Amino acid sequence: MLCGASLLVTPACTDLDETIYGTVDADNFGRTEAEIEAIMGPVYRTFSQYHTHTTFGSLDCAGDMPIVPTRVGGDWYDAGQFRELHQHTWTASTNALDKCWNIATKAIASCNLVYSTVEGRELDAEIKKRTLAEIRGIRAFWIYVMIDNFGNFPLVTSYGETELPEVTPRKEAYDFLIKELTEIKEQLISEVSGTTYGKFTKGSALAILAKSYLNAEAWGVDSPRWQEVIDACDEAMTLGYMLEPDYKTNFQINNEISREAMLVAVYSVNDPEIKDYPETRNQLFLWTLHYNARKALGIRAEGHNGLSAQPDYVKLFDEADSRLEGSFLLGEMRDPDTKEILLTAHDRPLIHTKDITILTDDNNYDPATGWGAVHQEDGARCWKWPIDKSVTTAAENDIHIFRYADIYLMKAEALVRLGRNAEATSLVNTIRERGFGNSDHNYTTVTLDEIMLERKLEFAWENFSRQDCIRFGTFFDARFVKKANHGEEYRKIFAIPLNAWQANPKLKQNTGYPPF
Repeated sequence: MLCGASLLVTPACTDLDETIYGTVDADNFGRTEAEIEAIMGPVYRTFSQYHTHTTFGSLDCAGDMPIVPTRVGGDWYDAGQFRELHQHTWTASTNALDKCWNIATKAIASCNLVYSTVEGRELDAEIKKRTLAEIRGIRAFWIYVMIDNFGNFPLVTSYGETELPEVTPRKEAYDFLIKELTEIKEQLISEVSGTTYGKFTKGSALAILAKSYLNAEAWGVDSPRWQEVIDACDEAMTLGYMLEPDYKTNFQINNEISREAMLVAVYSVNDPEIKDYPETRNQLFLWTLHYNARKALGIRAEGHNGLSAQPDYVKLFDEADSRLEGSFLLGEMRDPDTKEILLTAHDRPLIHTKDITILTDDNNYDPATGWGAVHQEDGARCWKWPIDKSVTTAAENDIHIFRYADIYLMKAEALVRLGRNAEATSLVNTIRERGFGNSDHNYTTVTLDEIMLERKLEFAWENFSRQDCIRFGTFFDARFVKKANHGEEYRKIFAIPLNAWQANPKLKQNTGYPPF
């Protein structure tokens, strides 16, 4: 029997207009491929909660890319959670950790429920096999997310368990993930086309498999698996993906045409706000744009003036690199009618700068941490996904969680780590040529330093900063308003949230954090 109306009243995985099935008998629902598509809507919908500023987007503030500074007047202090994430002082009570834990564990539970539902239905054998593999794949993504962020967590893979689960060690969860992805990849659709866009395909599985092997040593769960990274990437390269000639095609309003998308969070301007599923709309533009930027940009949406880029990250970009303009909103925000520079609420020119200046004479300044308020206009803003001018609350742009460009750079990194730098160089230069529009900036050879840089240039705002910093050994380095914290190895994973333990006293806190 279907449990919960949400399985019957939900957007389908690629058709985001809500479909109401009303009084259909739950016991008889799910016997056709179309009905199975509808039942799977909730598990596909979980992807939309991954890339948001209050969920896993905020956890990336622990890396060297995004920052959510406190603005003059106290805006975006948010009980200090963004300062804690940036300065590596988070605790089990930091709000963002609680939200991320809940979203990921609920997503896994949703997959278990839908898997149980589909498993009990009479369907064509091939359709059923593929559908169950898709569900396992979506669940595998969230298991990967939990391994990466929290390390140790209750790995529950069946529906209807009544006993509170205990923590599964990170190594055991990793072994399960590798086995699961290896088993299902041949059962999934391998086609790369408009009909498979937004689906969990063989390419999706290979992207997660490559990413898991790439981070296995950094996660402390396996010996280096560089050849396995290469093998997974090589297999993905046979599937029909391509690097889009124009980098911006991946982020444009109707970016479903991209042949680079390997795993997708599908969005629509018509996405509803779903109860119990917060942050399911693409609202990245709201979190980052200044309140008055809409006049300069000719859009209807009024931004919330939060998310910015860390200064040193933006300064890595060459002015000739199209990815600078393709990633950040910088410079003067002018009134298109008067041509005058717009003003902030504090009568300051609205000019977005690469630098962010902490105001030491402001009431919010804390000399102990160095954290304090900044002017409203400070900081480069996210403009990687330019929105339709008519949008007010939700953008049409999809977000590609994994792109084919990552296959190139993951393979290049693994090759360099195996001493095969010459092979890696051509892969990096292919990505680099697209960014610069010519070969003038190509490398003659690459090391890990060049690959680390190219990843930063290519994947700004795409939630890889924290993970990459850990793998390349820069996670504990000093940076803007953050002291070096070398030796705090336990912070490579986050604390298990206090609220999670209160709901399940069987949980044991990750090593290094105060025990519950």
